[in-house]
Amino acid sequence: MAYALRLPKKFKQWKLKIRDCETVEPPHVTLLRKTQAWRIDLRTGEFMDAEPDPDDVPKALVKVVKGATNWQTLRDEWDSMYPENPIDSEEANEEESDE
Repeated sequence: MAYALRLPKKFKQWKLKIRDCETVEPPHVTLLRKTQAWRIDLRTGEFMDAEPDPDDVPKALVKVVKGATNWQTLRDEWDSMYPENPIDSEEANEEESDE
């Protein structure tokens, strides 16, 4: 079942979710507005895609998402939903070492 983090009322047109069936993807959350979706990597905190333009996401919303409490909640939820693809996996650490 997907996980949705409740956002402040001023961002009522936005949704933030960890979607179902993301087992083969790098750990991420998805910001949704109407039909557009932006993915944020839970390992690096970076936007994963060039389109739609990450600059279209309000900076204040990004700050809410990456706030210490919300960020840790999202990371914990990912690890709970996808224990076979944890954020701090050895595979991710190996990829970072190769760079």
